[in-house]
Amino acid sequence: MLAHRIVVIGAGYSGLAAAGRAARRAGTPGAEVTLVNAAPHFVERVRLHQLAAGQEPRERPLRDALRGSGAELVVGRVTGLDPGRREVLVDTGAGSDSLPYDTLVYALGSAAGTGGVPGAAEHALSVSTGPEARRSHARIAGLASGGGSVAVVGGGLTGVEAAAELAESHPGLRVRLLTSGEPGAALSERGRRHLDGALERLGVDVRANSRVVRVDGSGLTLADGASVPADAVLWSTGFAVPDIAERAGLAVDASGRVLVDERLRAVSDPDVYAVGDAALVTGPSGIPLRMACATGLPMGLYAADAITGRLAGREPAPFRFRYYAQCVSLGRRDGLIQFVDADDTARESVLTGRAAARVKEAVVRGAAWAARNPGPYTPRARRARSAARPEAVLR
Repeated sequence: MLAHRIVVIGAGYSGLAAAGRAARRAGTPGAEVTLVNAAPHFVERVRLHQLAAGQEPRERPLRDALRGSGAELVVGRVTGLDPGRREVLVDTGAGSDSLPYDTLVYALGSAAGTGGVPGAAEHALSVSTGPEARRSHARIAGLASGGGSVAVVGGGLTGVEAAAELAESHPGLRVRLLTSGEPGAALSERGRRHLDGALERLGVDVRANSRVVRVDGSGLTLADGASVPADAVLWSTGFAVPDIAERAGLAVDASGRVLVDERLRAVSDPDVYAVGDAALVTGPSGIPLRMACATGLPMGLYAADAITGRLAGREPAPFRFRYYAQCVSLGRRDGLIQFVDADDTARESVLTGRAAARVKEAVVRGAAWAARNPGPYTPRARRARSAARPEAVLR
């Protein structure tokens, strides 16, 4: 009897966790697992703002992460998907190849989204992928020694972290943070006060309520017609997902994320599970889960357990998820832990300063460890042990 072929495309937090977990459980139902990724190493995406600032996160080869699991690694770029033939098209650099599957885990993640702002794609830097973060570092490092300026666009947590990290790492660099609303708008009042104070201490020039409508080689143009000069622009607002699912005919939302049921199966194809940033998954109160490794990791674990459970004749319970906190680094010596309700609404309680920075570092390390050493999807246990397990508060 032929083994059931499980193919996972994308090796971010969700994809790597899904592949490792499924491979470790595949012996009982009789399955083989293949992980496909464009790069041979795992990228800690939540550290890419550190990479852009000149720090060098540890490289983590995927083969090391999969060693002993039984999963096979294929290094190549996914170029297409044929659900009818149940094949993934992969460019390995030596030509295009097709990889057959019986069950597919779609975990291709996301990249920077420019929101259609003219010039952003051509002129702006990004920290959404490893290569883009390295290009950002090369450009910004050259500016820092000469007292240049960088404009960070985006008031979400990625933009805030990037602006703080750049300002702390390069004191001679003039850093501006431009936001269409208020930076950290979803935080509590106490959280926003700490964030504002940290950015002021680091010398970040915050320009709130400034919507960018154009990017060019000299800087930015705002909606009110004002020009903001900048030697470099770092774009950190919005995400975009690959169009592979849409081109393959899978049902997607307006942004291209795969529509899934309560068990993370694509609503248009039960042989496909979608996890991570590339999937539209609703959480408490029916609100779509935000793109984050905090949501991607449990999705990957759940998909692996659901697939291997079904192969063993067990129907999985629906996917469940709740939030605990948002973790924000403000350089290496300051941070903010914003505690939240199950639906991600900010509570007034926060943890700040060096203690928060240490918690954030523990959370980031815990996330990387969990992706490389995936355990079972256990939502009840995760709720019960949330105070003791730093990965439970990962943003």
